[in-house]
Amino acid sequence: MSQAEPRYPFVHVDVAAEDVDETSASLFELGAEGVEERDEETLAKNAAAGKVTLVASFATRQDAEEAMAQVDDALQPRYEEIVGDAWRDAWKEHYRPFAIAPGLVVRPPWEPYEAKAGETVLELEPGRAFGTGLHETTRLVAQKLAEHGHELKNALVLDVGCGSGILALAALALGAKKAIAIDVDPEAIEVTNENAARNGMTSRVDALTTPIESLDLKASVVLANIEARVLIPMAQELIRHVEIGGLLLLSGILVPQKEDVRAAYAPLQLVDAPALGEWCLISLRKR
Repeated sequence: MSQAEPRYPFVHVDVAAEDVDETSASLFELGAEGVEERDEETLAKNAAAGKVTLVASFATRQDAEEAMAQVDDALQPRYEEIVGDAWRDAWKEHYRPFAIAPGLVVRPPWEPYEAKAGETVLELEPGRAFGTGLHETTRLVAQKLAEHGHELKNALVLDVGCGSGILALAALALGAKKAIAIDVDPEAIEVTNENAARNGMTSRVDALTTPIESLDLKASVVLANIEARVLIPMAQELIRHVEIGGLLLLSGILVPQKEDVRAAYAPLQLVDAPALGEWCLISLRKR
């Protein structure tokens, strides 16, 4: 007897941009396992012009329907179910070229894009479960790299937890000479190498599963877009890999977690800590 294909339930709601954080939190309280944001700037399809569509995933249809029953009707809650492994690629229809930082555009391989004057275009295939660059945490790092473009010229960059390699490649596109990209997941390394090849950067990227504790190098720019709960215990190792005068960019930090993360990196000088939505980046310099 054949086994039934798995089903993945989702609830869609449309909210004003200023209500995204509060509504996302409410969906998590109602049992959502994850909440994706889709807006007009970054997505090929959006249910309501001028609003943000939140897509909340649930473990079961019953969980999703119970959550929908408690959502305000004004948010137009809608149920969607993806059958089998189609969910793995379903996100692609919502992914189109976008500016991740001033002058730097990311496009998926299936979407053509003609660069405007002064723009650099990165072709990125995120693979499964890796970053597209749409998330605030990634955009914060890319924007900060662009701000420090003068420091990137001919620099060595270390990207810790590289995922799809998007930040390492962004650093190279903005002028870095070489990027060392590390991740504990071998598939992330494979995807990073594929994306480096897509952009003619293979010779400038070393993608490795080498643990950071085993790396013997210092970089002028170190990136770590992970999570606060990981960044805090990694503090000594990350600091060790920043050369004197170099920058350390930490992301994946919720705004209320900022002070705890900052305390763990107290030996470094705070440059700034910009926020985007509910997330912030901590920019530090080693003196």
